[in-house]
Amino acid sequence: MSVDGKWNITVNSPMGPQKSELNLKADGATLTGSGSGPGGAATSIADGKVDGNNVSWKVSVTAPMPMTLEFAGTVAGDSLNGNVKAGNFGSFPFTGTRG
Repeated sequence: MSVDGKWNITVNSPMGPQKSELNLKADGATLTGSGSGPGGAATSIADGKVDGNNVSWKVSVTAPMPMTLEFAGTVAGDSLNGNVKAGNFGSFPFTGTRG
């Protein structure tokens, strides 16, 4: 299942739904891409991996405080669902649609 394309991601965090856009591209087992979050600042993903329908990547953010978000999810058609670990704040579900 291809993960390539533009994704609209919503993280269900304690601060309410956090929306972002991602552009992802797989090259074998490597996932690359970039995105923009609620503040609009563009950032590149790091440590992107693809294993069948499973994908994972990390994004460093500075707001509301500096931390690295660790995403892990599964692609099913035009849906991407999983969890994001937000440092010491725990793990939260995210959903995404290709669009």
